[in-house]
Amino acid sequence: MSWYRTAVWFVKGLREYTRGGYESASKHFNPADVEVDVTGRSFLVTGANSGIGKATAKEIARRGGTVHLVCRNKERAEVAKEEIVTETGNQNIFLHIVDISNPKEVWKFAEKFRNDHKLNVLINNAGCMVNNRELTEDGLEKNFATNTLGTYILTTALLPLLEKEADARVITVSSGGMLVQKLNISDLQSENGTFDGTMVYAQNKRQQVVLTEQWAKAHRNIHFSVMHPGWADTPAVRSSMPDFYERMKNSLRTEAQGADTVVWLAVSAEAAQLPSGLFFQDRQPVATHLPLASTRSPLEDEEKLMEVLEEFSQKFRSTSLGT
Repeated sequence: MSWYRTAVWFVKGLREYTRGGYESASKHFNPADVEVDVTGRSFLVTGANSGIGKATAKEIARRGGTVHLVCRNKERAEVAKEEIVTETGNQNIFLHIVDISNPKEVWKFAEKFRNDHKLNVLINNAGCMVNNRELTEDGLEKNFATNTLGTYILTTALLPLLEKEADARVITVSSGGMLVQKLNISDLQSENGTFDGTMVYAQNKRQQVVLTEQWAKAHRNIHFSVMHPGWADTPAVRSSMPDFYERMKNSLRTEAQGADTVVWLAVSAEAAQLPSGLFFQDRQPVATHLPLASTRSPLEDEEKLMEVLEEFSQKFRSTSLGT
């Protein structure tokens, strides 16, 4: 059924995920939803030095929020921070250099952050699409290490901090590409068969949807959401999907359009009124499965994913603490 899923997803994408789809959907947006002052609230945005992450951080900064930028590349991150401060006039922008694909590093950062800061909203935006199978220094497949395990460790490590705050939220930037994938817990690190970076990325994004649904069940005091930004013109798309970019570049959303729903989920009162654990596109909850696509998973597979990630997480926590 994979050909069917891919074909339906692409047709859906041409209609909904492009700039035209955003412009159509935005006619129904209520501008007042995001015309809010979030001074005094603390936001952490991963992958914040470019693309949707930077656009999100900038919009939150404009609204007065304290923004923690978590980035891998120090030089690019410093440029992004300066740009955000200059354009918004908000001085409460803080920079943290962390490689989300390095679980020990994520643990060390999270433990320190918990001691030094408060946190109201976590935005898991960092991600990668590596088109050849690469292993990290810990022997982890790089897409899985960044998109799934890194997101899992950072979120679970910061949950105690979020639990302390009123109206705490966790937003994860996923992708509509997950619609072509059924959760596969038998090959989390893509060791079997031909490696296809695009499909591995889509599988990771399906995993993020499952994580969000499971977290929402377990942590009732925090509002969890996951979203698809549409097809946006970002540095990541240009570098990871050059052929797709060349075909679609005249129809892609701007970075700000891609970030719009992230910002809405992060700051609006309306978003928090909706049930926790939903998947969003253009400020609306949408289905996580295509019709007739056979991508639903047994509950035991979803629970097994959480168990495996927790085992990985605790192993690397012990290593990071030197125990």
